[in-house]
Amino acid sequence: MRFRSTPVHKSAATVISEVIFLFLIHGAHCFDLPGAATEIFQKIGEERKISLAPHCGSNPPILDPESGVGHVEKLADFNSYVSGSPECKHAVLLASDVYGYEAPNLRKIADKVADAGFYAVVPDFFNGEPYDPNNPERPKDAWLKDHSPEKGFEDAKLMIDALKSKGFSSIGAAGFCWGAKAVVELTKAKLIQAAVILHPSYVTVDDIKSVKLPIAILGAELDHLASPAVLKQFDDILSANKVDRFVKVFPNCSHGWTLRYDINNSTAVARANEAHQDMLEWLLKYVK
Repeated sequence: MRFRSTPVHKSAATVISEVIFLFLIHGAHCFDLPGAATEIFQKIGEERKISLAPHCGSNPPILDPESGVGHVEKLADFNSYVSGSPECKHAVLLASDVYGYEAPNLRKIADKVADAGFYAVVPDFFNGEPYDPNNPERPKDAWLKDHSPEKGFEDAKLMIDALKSKGFSSIGAAGFCWGAKAVVELTKAKLIQAAVILHPSYVTVDDIKSVKLPIAILGAELDHLASPAVLKQFDDILSANKVDRFVKVFPNCSHGWTLRYDINNSTAVARANEAHQDMLEWLLKYVK
């Protein structure tokens, strides 16, 4: 295992935010609060959910369908960016964040996975409609009704079936933000050999309680969607269940840092590369 985190002196606002987040993912039954206090926390929590939405959508990528050294082909009726030799016996499914499979940095990660000896696949689970923060007619709540993380899991199962039908003997999966939920569900269903989730969204304590396969969780110190406190809970649960895991918190990083980093910022690039290397080492250990 290893829960790795740099000690941080937190502001009162940060602590309050984390308490509210814990309230949201656990529910009122985990807190000994009077009815009025519970109602107040629920109201604040719902407002907090709204305020977190821009955090998840910060620094959107400029999509490029021509990016990457691989190519696009149909798999399980999904356009998919694939990289690596089809003769390889080990595959890795990469489930994107809300911006989809044409994000150049995501395709670079797929190419890294391929260079490590895997057949890397990034499906277009959004069928040509990634989230567009500049489209006022399609706000995130409306977009999510058609592209829920739960639907992502159902689509991911189809992709796993397609990869197995091609003869891949072992399959791993990595999920970024939105895609983390689908990957955790694949793990719970024991449809893959191992998983990596990076700055996860929509993943709950109950989800982690059902994980029985090796999983790496890479998070950010400044991520209110999956705060260090929440990741520590994940780690404790996995430890109690004797699941092989690797949980790491990257200091001074925000949600999305492994994908939506500034390629001209050497520090941001180094932090992203460190996370990518951690991901590769986990996949090499359990999938290849």
